Amino acid sequence: MGRWPRAVEGSVPVRKLLPGLVLCLIAGAVSAAVNLALPEVSALLVAILLGVVVGNVVRLPESLRPGIAVSAKRVLRIGIVLLGLQVVVGDIVGLGWPMLIVIVTIVGLGLVGTLIAGRLLGMPWAQRVLIACGFSICGAAAVAAASGVVDAEEEDVATGLGLVVLFGTLMIPAMPLLVSLLGMSDYDGGLWIGGATHEVAQVVAAAGLVGPDALKVAVIVKLARVAMLAPVIAVLSLLVRRASSGAVGTGKRPPIVPLFVVGFLAMSAVASLHLLPAGVLAGVKVVQTLLLAAAMFALGLGVRFATLAKVGPRPFVLGAISTVLVTAIAWAGVALTQ
Repeated sequence: MGRWPRAVEGSVPVRKLLPGLVLCLIAGAVSAAVNLALPEVSALLVAILLGVVVGNVVRLPESLRPGIAVSAKRVLRIGIVLLGLQVVVGDIVGLGWPMLIVIVTIVGLGLVGTLIAGRLLGMPWAQRVLIACGFSICGAAAVAAASGVVDAEEEDVATGLGLVVLFGTLMIPAMPLLVSLLGMSDYDGGLWIGGATHEVAQVVAAAGLVGPDALKVAVIVKLARVAMLAPVIAVLSLLVRRASSGAVGTGKRPPIVPLFVVGFLAMSAVASLHLLPAGVLAGVKVVQTLLLAAAMFALGLGVRFATLAKVGPRPFVLGAISTVLVTAIAWAGVALTQ
């Protein structure tokens, strides 16, 4: 079952998709329930870990393969589209142009710096891209979104997700401690945590330890970074498309802008124009969490401990470098704008 998320291509009857799809949705629901009970615990990270455990301990039947493959790709993209409803342009603009420039700088320099460091470490292009996107933008969702564009190997996806879990979890206690040691105000600490931490739930957990003022602004800053997912994936798709145009063969070139990126932007516009009532948005957020968690469970099923043991220290070194780089850029940006 080691390569299940990529094992099924082409048209598959719906009845063959249901078993694996239902399994992933149940796992997603369990992960979302954990998040509801413990808001500081990310449903996506719970789903990844659950998938890793199940994939390494339980031998699942072949009948689940098609649904798992669909969950890892199509369900993921639907979840990313719905994620756009959390990005309200007015809230982000309210941070002020200096901070918006800082956020763009965090993502831009984080991506470029991580890619360069990975190249110096001799790491493959796809693996560098996944780590750069995950650490610079929005964690597991960014890793998964980028994986479909660069056609990454399953082992690279597993490594990227694992590193997000590891370093993001370490930042939950580390960031509040650093805020205290540096004597930062709650507001500035929130700006820093939102600009540096990988996952939204990790931001909530870390900023919540600082205080309510930190929590509010940290979430807005983090969602501003989430908003960068669309343009980054669009640019990445263009780069891959340009590279493939010069390659030998007649394989299908990637789209200029992936459809799910267009959907993400459309949902952000809907949220920004306040076209949906708060109750509907709350309900959609639950569905979005469920779908993304189901997709992360499917991806987690492909993670093999034996495979991770073979990756060596370089991805971990790059994860550490990227974490320090993004955190330093965010701190410098906050210091310069306040």
